[in-house]
Amino acid sequence: MTHSGDGNGVTFSVVICAYTDKRWDDVHAAVASVRAQRRAPTEIIVVVDHNPALHARLRRSLTGVTVVENREGRGLSGGKNTGVAVATGDVVAFLDDDAVAAPGWLEAFARHYDDPAVAGVGGLTLPMWPGSTPSSALVTAPVPETTGTRPGWFPEEFDWTVGCTYRGMRPGLIRNLMGGNASFRREMFPVAGGFATGIGRSHHKRPLGCEETEFCIRLRQRSPESELVYDDQAVIWHRVPRERARFSYFRERCYAEGLSKALVTQSVGSEDGLASERSHALKTLPRGAVKGAGDAVRGDLAGLGRASAITIGLAWTAWGYAVGLAAARRQARRDRRAVARGRTA
Repeated sequence: MTHSGDGNGVTFSVVICAYTDKRWDDVHAAVASVRAQRRAPTEIIVVVDHNPALHARLRRSLTGVTVVENREGRGLSGGKNTGVAVATGDVVAFLDDDAVAAPGWLEAFARHYDDPAVAGVGGLTLPMWPGSTPSSALVTAPVPETTGTRPGWFPEEFDWTVGCTYRGMRPGLIRNLMGGNASFRREMFPVAGGFATGIGRSHHKRPLGCEETEFCIRLRQRSPESELVYDDQAVIWHRVPRERARFSYFRERCYAEGLSKALVTQSVGSEDGLASERSHALKTLPRGAVKGAGDAVRGDLAGLGRASAITIGLAWTAWGYAVGLAAARRQARRDRRAVARGRTA
């Protein structure tokens, strides 16, 4: 696979999913960062998730932007599917509503689409911790002056809990892209079947995820010749609110990820569904725990917190997976009994 070209013939539709007016400034900063791209998109689409008042406000506020309501069930999957249905570009790029893209974001994506085997490209997502540049300032300058302060106990191996690129990811071919900083050829959505509405963020109180993981695996199962690429030159910054920088959220997010992974494996099988996770758990996390302990010996006492967080995060993710898998199996048995009763009747 090569990516030496510049993708001159490829057009981009950028989809941003919004759901709450609490992120009013964030959404406007996200849109402004897309408008500031060196490679201009064909269109910007903001999908509002079952919030008529916010939809009306954004339609008035975001001139030159296509603002539509989510036409499917509540949640991120339905919003993304709606955005894809509206999009007209060759490639659909997704940006979180609380993120801003560096000026070369789309330009970095485009280079890879010269290769017809590339079905999707994702980028590097960096965290903006509490104390970072406010969204109102990012409207005019999409590169933050400060990215805030990471909690000392927070291990980089678990940055996925706040929607960011985590330690262990390497540029090149990858199993799945991260949903808030990803792009796909529009023609691949009919092949893969769109994002599954039973997986990922919705009205559920738990911080579930993995809708993009399941989509990417399903895409490659149905189109094995297709490639997904991670390029760390396609940079965005993702805001981490104060409540998500707390250990209580970290632990809850790990448990919810386990629940989500159980749903993914029910959909695409455990071999594909857990391939990357096994490597991360068996290689990256032990190295991180040892490094944290070593940092503590060298005088950085927060290293003990990072080592402990890695251990606890892995344990709570595994627990969530076990609980989710047991629930899925119980449901499967109930479904089989219901089918059997129907045949008897």
